[in-house]
Amino acid sequence: MYFTDRTDAGRRLAARLNHLKGQDLVVVGLPRGGVPVAAQIAEALGAPLDVCLVRKLGVPFQPELAMGAIGEEGVRVVNEPVVRGMGVTDRDLAAVEEHERGVLEQRARRYRGERQPARYEGRTVLVVDDGLATGSTALAACRIARARGASRIVLAVPVAPHDWSARLGGEADEGVCLHTPRQFHAIGEFYADFGQTSDEEVIACLAHNRAAHATSDAPPAAGSASPEHDSLPYDRSVRIPAGGAALDGRLTVPRGAPGVVLFAHGSGSSRKSPRNRFVATGLNRAGLGTLLFDLLTEAEAVNRDNVFDTALLARRLTEATEWLREQPDTQGMEFGYFGASTGAAAALWAAAEPAADVTAVVSRGGRPDLAGPRLPEVKAPTLLIVGGRDHLVLDLNRQAAARLSCEHQLAIVPGATHLFEEPGTLESVTELATDWFSRHLA
Repeated sequence: MYFTDRTDAGRRLAARLNHLKGQDLVVVGLPRGGVPVAAQIAEALGAPLDVCLVRKLGVPFQPELAMGAIGEEGVRVVNEPVVRGMGVTDRDLAAVEEHERGVLEQRARRYRGERQPARYEGRTVLVVDDGLATGSTALAACRIARARGASRIVLAVPVAPHDWSARLGGEADEGVCLHTPRQFHAIGEFYADFGQTSDEEVIACLAHNRAAHATSDAPPAAGSASPEHDSLPYDRSVRIPAGGAALDGRLTVPRGAPGVVLFAHGSGSSRKSPRNRFVATGLNRAGLGTLLFDLLTEAEAVNRDNVFDTALLARRLTEATEWLREQPDTQGMEFGYFGASTGAAAALWAAAEPAADVTAVVSRGGRPDLAGPRLPEVKAPTLLIVGGRDHLVLDLNRQAAARLSCEHQLAIVPGATHLFEEPGTLESVTELATDWFSRHLA
């Protein structure tokens, strides 16, 4: 086992790619698992991030085994030895390809919307995945990059079989791999955590990169604002002192932001929550600052009593707010809280403190009942967002709304369940939160 998770793999791989820094570079991740790896590399190199949409063609009765891949630009790769060896017929192959082509088009719409792919022409294109097994998807991605006019293609993966470079047939100009074990069965065996990457996490990675970097491929128009006067955000990693602990976080403050929203994550989550990052990026694009941070240290989070200690989590949120008030970049700003699940209880609890100076609170799929005794003391305008199909939590939020004496609103997102995984539902949350904070923090 080499890597803790994809984030760890991305950071380690980035250290081997420092020679690319400063080049006319675009980093492209292969969805879904390659994108979190690529996001770390793009951040380290200060480069724009895009996706290169490819789909593995899995053997019908053994789908984890690739018999080829398809991609954008009509690229198609077939591993003939696998097809013959597994007895796959032309009809079987065509059926799998038709299905995967549909998924490819759906993901293109979901990840990019109306945006065009990044410009590859004349640039160095760094293709990144979370590992390489048969090489079919990597081969397809390199061909896509070449078809789009890349001047140089670099393929980077954390782990691959010892003969990995031979599998690419010279499609990449340079290959970088951290580990090439002789005993190789599956990529996941080299990760402690190889859980499936969600569409929301892919979208969050892309959105965060767009907000944190100047990713436009077009030259500035005549008379356009110079970089020192544009709205690109101030973005940095931070460590927040909280009692005897130090909490890791990410502070993003667009120029001219009227305030900062502090995120309180739910149990079992962290500052890396893809859903919170998605919402935070939406707030950044609307000109609002955000602070995503861990409410507990890794050692503290092992104790499940801490995870559900609303008073402790609220105290951490209050301490982070006090720290933020003292920072040069955020002095004099308004502050709001965005709480998810059990984190919403911490946000409401903290907002109910007598000395709390919080301008607005938003709860996403929250458990305000866990802050029950404190609810009547909340003074900040509060928005409770709940999924229409999250029936139990919806009932709890209705009861909580009846106990709030401040300005408040219950917003129901039709068709959404507790995690807002359904298409378009997290976007609705982002719009509702952006509107609420924009009105009250401004």
